[in-house]
Formats: sequence, structure tokens, C-alpha cells
Amino acid sequence: MSTSPVRMVPMDTVITDSATQWRDWLARNATTATEVWLVLRHKDSDAPGLGYPEAIEHALCYGWIDSVHVRRDEHTSRLRFTPRRARSTWSRVNRDRAARLIDLGLMTEHGQAAIDLAKQRGTWQIVPDENTVPPDLARSLDRNPVARANFDRFPPSSRRLILTWIATAKRPETRRRRIDRTATLAAANVRANHPAARRS
Repeated sequence: MSTSPVRMVPMDTVITDSATQWRDWLARNATTATEVWLVLRHKDSDAPGLGYPEAIEHALCYGWIDSVHVRRDEHTSRLRFTPRRARSTWSRVNRDRAARLIDLGLMTEHGQAAIDLAKQRGTWQIVPDENTVPPDLARSLDRNPVARANFDRFPPSSRRLILTWIATAKRPETRRRRIDRTATLAAANVRANHPAARRS
């Protein structure tokens, strides 16, 4: 395992060679930083660095969560991490990850505090599985095969954001509007409830 220090490049980007370095950064910055872009190696790349699953898991241990994922070059991409907000919901995948990390003794007090807060606020189990499309959204997407194909290709984190946005609508008409917008934007290969969609 490499012992080289964490390398910083512009735009609050962190490049690490190991999970230990990523945890060291989180231990130093989890309570003071507001965001960071972590450089990840592609799954099929031999380049040094972290992979997607382990980066997310160690962030969960410190109460941080991933969001935007963008390509950096042929070997790496950048994934944005931020502290989990008090109103942030938890996907089934992340709940399962958290349980396993607790069993392994890797969860820190910061990560446990985020879990406890979610349980207190009722946001621990509100999010549907990102791979399970609700029937009303499925019907809307299926009216346009291009929209459905694009939606199915969105990254899991993007689908989770969209499904959470739909699931947390307080009124039926709001849910209907969000579903319609999701299908319309998916037809143009744009992700609803993401920055690009909000500007459109």
C-alpha cells in the first residue's frame, strides 16, 4: 500500500493512493470542510487510487455522502462528497453499508451521529431502492422508450436523487409534476433534480 501523502489539486480535489489516506483526510476535515472532489480510479484501470465502493463506504463512516460523479480522464473520475445534511435521506444500499461498517468497527462517532439523527427525524427508511422504479414513474417513462433507456443508464446515485425527490412530494399533484418532468428530461438525457435540470 502506498504511503505517499494525499495530493491536492485545484477545485478542492483530493487524490489518494489508499483507503487509509482517504480516512486520514476525513478524520482531519470531516467537521470543518464543506465539500471535496475525490479522484477515483476506473474499475478496469490499473492506475493507483480508490475505487467507487470503498470511497463511499469510508465517507459514510464520517457522516459524508457522495453526489456528482464526472469523468476526469481515461483512467480516473471525480466524485463530489459533502457532509450529510440533517434532512438527507438514506437509501437501502447505504443503510446496509452502514450496518456492515458498524459490525466491522469502522464507523466513527461522526457517522453514527448522522445515523442517529436520521432515525430521530424519520429519514432513515424513506428512500426506495434506486433500482426499483415505482409503477407511476415506470408508466410515464415507458411511454417513450428513449426516456426509459436513458433513465436506466443514469448512475445509481442519480437515480436515487430523482426517486427521493419524487418520493418526498407531499401532495399527489406535486408527485405527478415531478414524474412528468423526470420523464420529459430523461428523453433528452437530462437528470431531473440535478443542477443542469434546475437551470433548464
